[in-house]
Amino acid sequence: MSTRCPPNEPDPPPGGFVTPAGAPPWAKAVLGFTFPGVFLVYLAQTAVGIGTHTDGVATLAGLVLLAAFCVCYLFALAEWNGPIRNGVSRRAWALFGTMIALTVAVAPLAHEDVWVMYVFICSLAVGMFRARGLLAVVVLTLLAMFLPPAIPAWRAGVQWDPAFTIPLISLALFAFFAVIRTNVELTEARGEIARLAAEGERSRIARDLHDLLGHSLTSITIKASLAKRVSADDPERAATEIGEVESLAREALADVRAAVGGYREVTLAAELATGREVLRAAGIDPQFPGAVDLVDPAHRELFGWVVREGLTNVVRHARATRCTIELGPSHVSVSDDGVGGEGAPGSEWEPGRRTNGARTGAGNGLAGLRERVEAAGGTLTAGPGPDGGWRVTADIGEPAVRDTATTDASSEALATAPSGSGTIPDPSDATASGQSSAAAPGPSESARVRARPSAATGPAEASDVATSRVVS
Repeated sequence: MSTRCPPNEPDPPPGGFVTPAGAPPWAKAVLGFTFPGVFLVYLAQTAVGIGTHTDGVATLAGLVLLAAFCVCYLFALAEWNGPIRNGVSRRAWALFGTMIALTVAVAPLAHEDVWVMYVFICSLAVGMFRARGLLAVVVLTLLAMFLPPAIPAWRAGVQWDPAFTIPLISLALFAFFAVIRTNVELTEARGEIARLAAEGERSRIARDLHDLLGHSLTSITIKASLAKRVSADDPERAATEIGEVESLAREALADVRAAVGGYREVTLAAELATGREVLRAAGIDPQFPGAVDLVDPAHRELFGWVVREGLTNVVRHARATRCTIELGPSHVSVSDDGVGGEGAPGSEWEPGRRTNGARTGAGNGLAGLRERVEAAGGTLTAGPGPDGGWRVTADIGEPAVRDTATTDASSEALATAPSGSGTIPDPSDATASGQSSAAAPGPSESARVRARPSAATGPAEASDVATSRVVS
């Protein structure tokens, strides 16, 4: 049912923080370094301390060591790749150890102002080592407080600022990383549940079809083989066996059509309710109407198919954050803010056209949907939306306004129309032929009218016509 081809997903970009799903690789790389790099501005306090307590070559050496510390911090984040990846690579360990060594080297030059570097070491420690990193927070906090007064040459007292700053920042990042890990695990679990549900549904359908067809096809094979063997010696018996083969084949066909009709029963209200939950599970904001009363009842089943096909593509390929459904008496549209296709906004769907983006102009899903909409006398358009993203719209034209007699007559005309004609007969023609009714039929009676064979159509053909509308 796909109408869009998902591009190959790129490898995770450098950077220790989550970036937008639809961002290009270069944007992910920039965000991955820029966001954590902004906080390096706080190391200006350490740079000021180096300039205050040293001069000449020592000042230059201290600033070079501080710059090397910043580079190691950014690449340590890139190598670790944020709170999502489990475990720590050797390169991340090496960069983390280098940061500690650079901090030790800068300490004699910056004196008590070196404690700002402790904050960045603690932030990596709680991210990379989780709860075990809290031990490093405690050690570095005590070191920042009591190391300066322990060295007489620094002429400094107990430092109280790091006593609050280092633990608060470390605990905030610890909670932040825990939330991200939980969200990632939840997303993966939802994807696994959806995959298992799809596999279970496929297994159920395969099992049901096997139960329906296994015995019938075996019987047909045996009887056909028997008819072949006795055809030369006993033509009458062979004819009897062939008749039973025909009967079994019709029964199997009826069973399959009934099963497929049950699987594909669609209502607009049910599709909206199901789609809302599916989008929320996929992390997409559903903006749906609260009721379907505005839609002409004659169009609700068709619009349910449009909603199902549209939401399937949004979930599978759009990489969207929002999906909007608009309903009217005779139209429905499904739009998203995800990956669009080639062509001008609002351009009409062209069968067979492929795009360079994540969409294709016509897949099996849209092709079948277009046939359904055109059979109802409407049009289907699919393409980039006016504000980006993708938009699928089905328009049936003017709202259907029928009186009871016209509805009954059009139902009977639909039942007698040739299968696959692609058009709905004009109800006025059937009304003019004297088939109007004075009393309004109930829903069950209308269903019987729709399935009743005409004089020009035999019972078997009428059954085929009625059922073909279910499975087409």
